[in-house]
Amino acid sequence: MPTIALVDDDRNILTSVSIALEAEGYRIMTYTDGASALDGFKTSPPDLAILDIKMPRMDGMETLRRMRQKTDIPVIFLTSKDEEIDELFGLKMGADDFIRKPFSQRLLVERVRAVLRRVTPKDGSAPKETDAKALERGSLRMDPERHTCTWKNEPVTLTVTEFLILQALAQRPGVVKSRNALMDAAYDDQVYVDDRTIDSHIKRLRKKFKVVDNDFEMIETLYGVGYRFKEA
Repeated sequence: MPTIALVDDDRNILTSVSIALEAEGYRIMTYTDGASALDGFKTSPPDLAILDIKMPRMDGMETLRRMRQKTDIPVIFLTSKDEEIDELFGLKMGADDFIRKPFSQRLLVERVRAVLRRVTPKDGSAPKETDAKALERGSLRMDPERHTCTWKNEPVTLTVTEFLILQALAQRPGVVKSRNALMDAAYDDQVYVDDRTIDSHIKRLRKKFKVVDNDFEMIETLYGVGYRFKEA
């Protein structure tokens, strides 16, 4: 199983998250700040790193910046902040996903699986160009293999969960997807999340696309039913 580095100055989080991930079979390395984590990565690079943003000595953003100078190890940020600018900045720096505190251990486990699944083919071989074809719907283009999304040729930076939800909608324009269907698309093993979680993801998706195109109205709400991607 993959090795996961957990970097957080809160020892309660180090302990609880380690227990949850070890129960899934992952090998865990823990660090209390970014500087010690970078030193450890030199000799024992992990398959994925989970970084708290606010840490002493070296915060998560600076840790990621230094990591990206030398490695493409996938990174999930833990953050108590709720400012979208922090998320966008982190994603542009090369983070793969964000999880906001407080969070459920089951949600964290599923997000870890999603990121590792994206960067590691199931058979362990090098990814092939034909493994995941780009999805094009009018001005929307999504490349699952590279985890890139563009609207009218302008990049839109999405988290793993946002990407999976949009992909599920865009695969069949005009077809209504219930919240339960979107939960299944975004979370492995039908992990429970309430309706408000999906609604929040949709709200953030719309907001990110409107930054690129203020007239973006492709994600439609059918009240009491679900969502659909508008047919061209």
